[in-house]
Amino acid sequence: MDSPLKQLTVNYLHKTCLAVLLLFFSHVSTAADSPVIAAAASVKFALQEIAKAFHQDTGKSVRISYSSSGNLTRQIQQGGPFELFLSANAQYVAQLYQQHKTLDQGVIYALGRIVLLTHKNSSIVLDEHLSAVNLALKAGQLQRFAIANPLHAPYGVAAREVLQQLGLWDLAKPHLVLGENVAQAAQFASSGAAQVGLISYSLALAPALQNRTRSLLIPASLHPPLQQSMVLLNNAGETSKLFFNYLLQEKARDILSRYGYSAP
Repeated sequence: MDSPLKQLTVNYLHKTCLAVLLLFFSHVSTAADSPVIAAAASVKFALQEIAKAFHQDTGKSVRISYSSSGNLTRQIQQGGPFELFLSANAQYVAQLYQQHKTLDQGVIYALGRIVLLTHKNSSIVLDEHLSAVNLALKAGQLQRFAIANPLHAPYGVAAREVLQQLGLWDLAKPHLVLGENVAQAAQFASSGAAQVGLISYSLALAPALQNRTRSLLIPASLHPPLQQSMVLLNNAGETSKLFFNYLLQEKARDILSRYGYSAP
């Protein structure tokens, strides 16, 4: 017959194990209810607002991982734990679809733009054809020019195209400071680490940047269309699907519009 002390110990262990199991399954449930979304850095501030509105309206939450579209594509190809992918262009979504990583071909949910941006105390004049930047480069007055890395960031590709179209690529190339993504390029230009930058319009409109920078919209004719695209990945759950549909609704579109995105 078990002693009272032994029985008490067994009961305590049972309760402790039960508590640990409940805590574990509670964590798993919470993680499952808050799927991880992979999103291009260009949409960061707009998406933060949309995710907040989504939580207020549905009671559900998402976790968002920001990086360049190319880096996120590589992570998805390597089995990253994402359920929804928001790319800064349609190319990466098409690539993942062809590799059978997605439920379908996705949709274009918004169109992005590029701005020329500098710190508000900078003496550089902003004009849409970068004439003053051209003169500053030739005079040796502009040493650091920030763009996102064109190797894996769609806004970097667009920035390179703008410079090529204006005949400035070879002149600017030795002075380029490459951000890992467009948000980092924006940080370089807004902090003064770079004297000027070509970044996404959506980031330039964020309050944190507006307070310390000046920017000018670049004509869309100078670069390929920035088709912000999104697609559900093969393991997408109900919350991710709900968030996907929410991004197509009026409230989300209004937020995207405030951050400079136009409807496709």
